[in-house]
Amino acid sequence: MKSYAVITAVAPQSVAAQASVRVGDVLLAINDQPVRDVIDVQFYGAEAELCFTVARGESQLRLTASRRYGQPLGLDFARPIFSARPRTCRNRCEFCFVNQMLPGLRRSLYLKDDDYRLSFLYGNYITLTNLEEADWERIEEQYLSPLYVSVHATEPEVRRGLMHNARAGQIVADLERLAAMGIEVHTQAVLVPGRNDGAHLERTIADLAELYPSVRDLTIVPVGLTKRHNPTLRPYRDDEAAEVLALALRRQARLRQTLGVGFVYPSDEWYLRAGVPVPERTAYDGLLPDLVENGVGMVRTFLDGWPRQAAELAQLGGPRQTWVTGVLFAPVLRDLAASFAGARQLAVEVVAVPNHAFGTTVTVAGLLTVGDILAELRVHPPADVVVLPGEVFRGPGGLSLDDRSPQEVAQALGTRVHVVRA
Repeated sequence: MKSYAVITAVAPQSVAAQASVRVGDVLLAINDQPVRDVIDVQFYGAEAELCFTVARGESQLRLTASRRYGQPLGLDFARPIFSARPRTCRNRCEFCFVNQMLPGLRRSLYLKDDDYRLSFLYGNYITLTNLEEADWERIEEQYLSPLYVSVHATEPEVRRGLMHNARAGQIVADLERLAAMGIEVHTQAVLVPGRNDGAHLERTIADLAELYPSVRDLTIVPVGLTKRHNPTLRPYRDDEAAEVLALALRRQARLRQTLGVGFVYPSDEWYLRAGVPVPERTAYDGLLPDLVENGVGMVRTFLDGWPRQAAELAQLGGPRQTWVTGVLFAPVLRDLAASFAGARQLAVEVVAVPNHAFGTTVTVAGLLTVGDILAELRVHPPADVVVLPGEVFRGPGGLSLDDRSPQEVAQALGTRVHVVRA
């Protein structure tokens, strides 16, 4: 099997540089322990005396060095997992977003990652349904904490029904096993109308709260559906979103009294759909920005950073600015724009871009394509500067989901473009 343990960088003054490890070497082992990924590199590379076994051309070399206190290991790799591909998902969730992806986007978007190593390294949510006994042993031995787990429901029959996997029903036992190892877990529940909300959500919150503090929190997220979704599913209506939010906030208030933290944290979409102001930063109990990638606290983070962003936008100049966003966030941004423009005698237009690529049920800025942005902007009056959300350009090389850059937007519109990043 091809190895991806190719060293792409060796930091100067590092222990690897001291051992004469080179860029282009393939790392095979540290202190005679074979390395499968960067976790093994960190784990076995923590010793004071190190021996790197590397492949260099046709030769295999053993390179040694002594590590000073605080001296970095100094190795970067082409990929964090050295095998051909990460561990993939064995479930058949009806709401799987990967199954709803459009054709023709970058290849990485179609990978059904369910790899506990990437959960530890990057905070990816996993299901625990594909773990073998050797994986459990490694999690305990190398203390891979925290992990991020998609629970969805704790009732065995409900979770099995959502995921179509017989192993899905043992989630509480799996979380109890992680707790016994001392592993901290962040959990999420993707809610599907009529399937795992209501009384089922009450049960999930109660079961997971029993495992606090090993289970550190529960994020609740509404199901995301593109125009390619399973026809038996539907998104939440605004009134239903308000009911889910009210339930979660009631439970949060009670748990704050018993646990000292809110424990259950609704994603921003629930607040925006229900027309309820997002809470202050203190309501997130120190979990920001850790949960922002899951849609929790993004609006609060933006609002707290608004004075800095406003000062940055004021420096752009030009009598007319166009600010681009998704449909969901547009009302919040319009309120800010009105105050901003009035104080500076500028004309600011907030353009909410409908998502035609994925379907109009997708309303967040992070899933907008440049194609949709350009199509919408062409029917609006030209501006001196167009302000784009940084969430659009999070792909490799700062590209959008359809592999286009901010510079392409500027060229297509013949105007200046500024990208706002959190």
